Amino acid sequence: MGVVSLTEGGGVNMPVTYTIDTKQGVIRTKCFGIVTFAEVVDHFRVLEHDPDCAEYLDVLLDLGETNSLPETRQIQAVLHELEKIQDKVRFDACAIVAVRDALFGMMRMFEALAERYFRVTHVFRTTTEAETWLVSQRRQSSGQPLEDEPTPDKVAASW
Repeated sequence: MGVVSLTEGGGVNMPVTYTIDTKQGVIRTKCFGIVTFAEVVDHFRVLEHDPDCAEYLDVLLDLGETNSLPETRQIQAVLHELEKIQDKVRFDACAIVAVRDALFGMMRMFEALAERYFRVTHVFRTTTEAETWLVSQRRQSSGQPLEDEPTPDKVAASW
């Protein structure tokens, strides 16, 4: 598990955390509270040096507990970070969880702008929907049912 945790002004911790399921080839990134652009960039730097980071990964980006809203220029800058990390890792399917309407809309914009960095991307309102979709994308990508595939309920319970 990688943890990117920076402290701002008042000493309040605002983390971006992730875990990599090496067996299933999934990175689950979760953001909490007010997330700064610097924390997002730091997440990519930490991931770039993580020995568990596989060459190909599916992504579950959970923004359900995020209170901040990225600006358009920050979304575009994240695309640059995705490009920089491609020597280390390529991403296949990307499921994004965004509960708040404004964040959901911004992530839809990200979905459109980031299409060259993922085989497929989709934004969801719940983690269960996102996990279910990722499972279906892995099956579709492999062309066959995967053995020992965790159910979305089991995966969500492990968070």
